[in-house]
Amino acid sequence: MAKKKKTTIAIIYNHFGEDIYEKIRKVDPASLDFKPEYDIDVATVTEEYEAIANALRGEGYNVIILNINEDINVLVDLLQNNPPDVVFNLIEFFSGDSTLEHLIAGLFSLYGVRFTGARPFTLALCQRKGMTKQLLLANNVPTPRYRLLNEPRLPGRHGLHYPMIVKPAREDASSGVEKGSVVYNSEELSERIKKAFSEYNPPILVEEFIEGRELHVSVLGNDPPEVLPIIEFDFSELPSDHPTIISYDAKWNPLEESFHRVHSICPAKLTRRVEKKVKAAVLDAYKITGCTDYARLDLRLTKDNKVYVLEVNPNPDLTESVSFMESAEQIGLSFGETLAKIVEFALSRPAPSIPVLQPASEKTTSTKNK
Repeated sequence: MAKKKKTTIAIIYNHFGEDIYEKIRKVDPASLDFKPEYDIDVATVTEEYEAIANALRGEGYNVIILNINEDINVLVDLLQNNPPDVVFNLIEFFSGDSTLEHLIAGLFSLYGVRFTGARPFTLALCQRKGMTKQLLLANNVPTPRYRLLNEPRLPGRHGLHYPMIVKPAREDASSGVEKGSVVYNSEELSERIKKAFSEYNPPILVEEFIEGRELHVSVLGNDPPEVLPIIEFDFSELPSDHPTIISYDAKWNPLEESFHRVHSICPAKLTRRVEKKVKAAVLDAYKITGCTDYARLDLRLTKDNKVYVLEVNPNPDLTESVSFMESAEQIGLSFGETLAKIVEFALSRPAPSIPVLQPASEKTTSTKNK
């Protein structure tokens, strides 16, 4: 009996230039002006993707890793000449622009190659925070009131209440979110808007800041999608001048104190009634935005248990033991098992029967004169 051919997975990502985590490894923790609670020697980008590859190999797949390194021809060569059974899509930007993320997913579709995660439309939609919020509100999913700014001023009669938070409307991974992003009066708001416009392209999002508990809720699967155990963040150890938010530094920078003062609690301590309400809002948002295979949603919960969906992230971080994977571990799924589920979701979808883009040798030449 012939041995069954292994499924080939291509892990595709885009990284160029210096890895900042290589530099961080050279920093002596004793030189910091605070005592780190977590290890500052975090994994590099390459190591994170190697960990995903090794976990999938452990699940029995044949795995290759490709860093396109900002060169689209590298990707085209793979898709055209040696297409894998499935692409594990970890592209988050191209040409330094996160809003081009969806175009890479579109390329997989044009070549008729299955890929994990969200479809191009969903990736594009969720990169546009204002449009996502409009869609959520139109479908009765609560999200904070907001204004989108295309010039650095907010009309006097804007209808929003303080405190507010100011952030880029087309960035992800908490880019542009700092401890000064939450503002409490018109003077702070004006200064923050000017700063946002000086550093990011418009539009800029200004929304009411929902004071309360912050939840990250991960979803796995399609028919039906499953809400994983909910994560709550404990902000009680943050410095007094830092609002209760997950800033960019708190999420990504181990050389900043806020990185070490925000802690996750999984599962979150919620009553059954509140948990049911949170899960209902999450599943509605997941389906409305067209998420596929997996996603993570960020929410706030007020003191009187009103739920607000802040963002839908259709391509969240899959680092082991962080956020999405922390939730998966709570239901007994290992790192490799969770990744394998995502791959199998992609494999279960039919690939386009006639790829739009084909190798030149497979194309037919028309003899009809135009």
